[in-house]
Amino acid sequence: MRFAFKTAPQHTTWAAMLDVWRAADDIEVFESGWTFDHFYPIYSDSTGPCLEGWVTLTALAQATRRLRLGTLVTGIHYRHPAVLANMAATLDIVSGGRLEIGIGAGWNEEESGAYGIPLGTPKERSDRFEEACAVLVGLLSEQETVSFKGSFYELTDARCNPKPVQQPHPPICIGGSGERRTLRTAARFAQHWNFVGGTVEEFTRKRDVLHQHCADLGRDPAQILLSSHVRFDGDPAAAAAAAAALAEAGAGLAIIQLRPPHTPAVLEPLAAAFTELD
Repeated sequence: MRFAFKTAPQHTTWAAMLDVWRAADDIEVFESGWTFDHFYPIYSDSTGPCLEGWVTLTALAQATRRLRLGTLVTGIHYRHPAVLANMAATLDIVSGGRLEIGIGAGWNEEESGAYGIPLGTPKERSDRFEEACAVLVGLLSEQETVSFKGSFYELTDARCNPKPVQQPHPPICIGGSGERRTLRTAARFAQHWNFVGGTVEEFTRKRDVLHQHCADLGRDPAQILLSSHVRFDGDPAAAAAAAAALAEAGAGLAIIQLRPPHTPAVLEPLAAAFTELD
């Protein structure tokens, strides 16, 4: 089992997040750090403060030297995938090849509606997401130009130059648990699938569905890292025990959700608890 942390940039300050990431960068147990990609807080009062995810992530890339980093996850409808591909390529270069591209179909009706960003029906979200994944992979890979014609996106001899450091592209982490569409899209495109959190039994069911989609598509499921959010309520031993149970079910990465107020003081006790699992 490997370990990561997540600092959702809501109801917090930039200084507090920065302190956590700088401290975690020096603790080898934590292999990656994650933010989210929302414009409103999602875990509590949605009228509160929320820092933008990709700008925050770019600044954190400059403040760290070792941690891999990503968003869990970017709603694909917020940015055209060609724009997102250029953002991702640039951030991979800026970070020295440390980016993980966390993406999902999108779900937040409140912020989407407030900003006039069409979210669509569940089917439209899934169709759009699959097209967007194809656009991202095409633009970030080694081919010079990409032409694509779908129901949502159309590209004509499109370029993304320079390419990212990681080839064929930075790992794509797909978040979501929809069994018919999202997990099938993950089986097709992802190098990493993230379970938003829940019971081990729920994780196991989604894992089995993902693996069946891999079998249907002729893909080795071992090519996809499985991760899960793990809630942290102040007890490092409980977080470690939850991570261990997920590891027994096949998860390879536990992503510990650090709640505000963010403080680096929680990192060493968590690292010690995780080390004891070895």
